[in-house]
Amino acid sequence: MEPLLPSDVGKRARPYENNRRIVEGNVYRYRAGIAWRDLPREQFGPWQTVWKRHRRYAADGTWDRVVAQVLSDADAAGDIDWNVSIDGTINRAHQHATNTTRPDQDTGATSNYKNLPDSECEPAGHSIGRSRGGLTTKIHHAVDGKGRPLAVVVTGGQRHDGVILPQVMADIRVPRAGGGRPRTCPDAVLADRAYESKGNREYLRSRGIRAVILEEKDQIATRKKRGSKGGRPPAFDAGVSRRRDAVERSFANVKQWRGLATRYDKLAITYRAAVVISAILTSLRH
Repeated sequence: MEPLLPSDVGKRARPYENNRRIVEGNVYRYRAGIAWRDLPREQFGPWQTVWKRHRRYAADGTWDRVVAQVLSDADAAGDIDWNVSIDGTINRAHQHATNTTRPDQDTGATSNYKNLPDSECEPAGHSIGRSRGGLTTKIHHAVDGKGRPLAVVVTGGQRHDGVILPQVMADIRVPRAGGGRPRTCPDAVLADRAYESKGNREYLRSRGIRAVILEEKDQIATRKKRGSKGGRPPAFDAGVSRRRDAVERSFANVKQWRGLATRYDKLAITYRAAVVISAILTSLRH
């Protein structure tokens, strides 16, 4: 990871030091779910340094470049299974994350920043929305067949999974080791009934991606009720669909980190960056 981390903040600034300590401090904080001020100084130095470095790396896309390089190496070795599973999971937002001014409806969607200015990175609603569980945030994952995260999108908790499918797919960008355009299209997309819609199927078909999505029960009943006018059911590979548990296992790993299972961050970009750090470590383990 170290060659991909910035060495300084500018020509007149002091160079960055102790990259390992900074990364381990971030991991420790989110795994333990502690306040930044409680970060052990003897191990990680001043908590302000760890926080500021994490905030800068989140805003300038450093963490995304690291995970992209890890995925690029895996793809070059032929280790990525391009049968991609997609799903979302809800996490409760702590009161320390919700004491910000938010519009009533704009819950936002935070994705790969691609070096945009800070004002364009952070959504107005900070990706916090009100659902049945109160104020919540939803993490949307696209993972390969081995559970390796390929895309991370964060939205408000009440956002429907199916609506976010195009944005999750747009976040899949695996650079080619030999140069050229990055790979953005999986062979197949595995999803549950929340993603079943005519629009999503047409979107995947337009990109040449095979859809392995469970059909809604009411749609099945309506088609059968219409008889021959109901048309044919969409193609569905039950054998491939059984591998959709890869994304559920991915969420189980994410929620081992207490600072991700409960959101303590006010800013959506720093919360998403922590999810990306967990994705980096998951990919490195593979």
